[in-house]
Amino acid sequence: MGTDNAFAELGLAPDATDSEVKAAWRRLVSQWHPDRNSSADAVARMQRINRAFEEIRNAGPRTSQAERPHASHRTARPHAAGTQDSNGNGNGNTTRGFHEKARADSTASRDSAAAEDGQPQRRPIYRKVKLTLEEAAAGCIKAMQGKITDTCVVCAGAGHQVLGGNCAQCGGSGAIPKRAFFGWPTGYYECNACLGGGIARRPCKACAGAGKMAPRAYKVNVRIPPGVRDGALLHVNGGRPHPGSPPADLEIRVEVAEHAFFKLDDDGTTRCDIPVDGFAWIANRSIQVPTVVGLQALKLKRDQLAYRMKGHGFPVARGGVRGDQVVTVLPIFPDHLTADQEILLDQLLATTSGPAGLSSDSRLRTWNHSMRAWERGMSKRGQ
Repeated sequence: MGTDNAFAELGLAPDATDSEVKAAWRRLVSQWHPDRNSSADAVARMQRINRAFEEIRNAGPRTSQAERPHASHRTARPHAAGTQDSNGNGNGNTTRGFHEKARADSTASRDSAAAEDGQPQRRPIYRKVKLTLEEAAAGCIKAMQGKITDTCVVCAGAGHQVLGGNCAQCGGSGAIPKRAFFGWPTGYYECNACLGGGIARRPCKACAGAGKMAPRAYKVNVRIPPGVRDGALLHVNGGRPHPGSPPADLEIRVEVAEHAFFKLDDDGTTRCDIPVDGFAWIANRSIQVPTVVGLQALKLKRDQLAYRMKGHGFPVARGGVRGDQVVTVLPIFPDHLTADQEILLDQLLATTSGPAGLSSDSRLRTWNHSMRAWERGMSKRGQ
């Protein structure tokens, strides 16, 4: 527990004196000691109070009121549950009251800075956008819509407005004594009017005590740049509100879905395995190859299975030049030939073989000559 949190636990400002610290500790002990308080959280609260007191004592002696500038303008009321400054604003003496004042001061400072900029302070909206690999490569425009709930600017999200002074229902103690037979108190419960803060307040009329305004719908078109990768973060500045602008800054995380047949490398290379007709591959025909930006023609070569298509891959960097696409063809032949296919193959073989089985290709002629010499040698050895 830090020193600031320790003062907040005792319901004190960070500049409280030693006497104020001791007075606040005694008052809280008398209220929350398990021998006097039968509530379920009395033990835990008492432990926090003691830890806070020890933390402040270990931090060293505090300046007395007489030595503090303008100390004469403060009224020390250790027995009361709340105090007021010279303007009549309550600063509270419990953890809840201290945080309420700190939150109000922080909100006022933030709103003041925003007012100087001429625009309200708005929290960013966090969204996800799912893209296909083609959308991520080429860039696109995505319509994003939803609902946003603004924090009430009147009460800064607290749901109430602090009036100052002690709560009228509990007298500033933040607790209401439980009554049993003959009117004797048997414990305490938290004051509903101030929720244990001890400071007078009222529900905020602007938000009906909810702390948030009614949800409002928004719809905005977001331009996705080409070359975004999975996991990339995009920031869309809300800027000054105008029709069609986002209601606040958008923080967008990109999710690129896995593709059915493309694989993406870190250098922007896309890889694709394509089954092709084996006869078309033998015949050096052209086929249509899918790329991330559409179909492209590719001429096959019967002695080649892998092809590199320059500049048809994914952008190497966001908005930069595109990488290559590597295509691997897988020639597919029928498992069983039809009668017509057998006839056509016989005719094809006849055109490639010369008289007496001699081929027009030198490699086949050399092989056939070697085979005949080998057969003659085998015949002689067998005689």
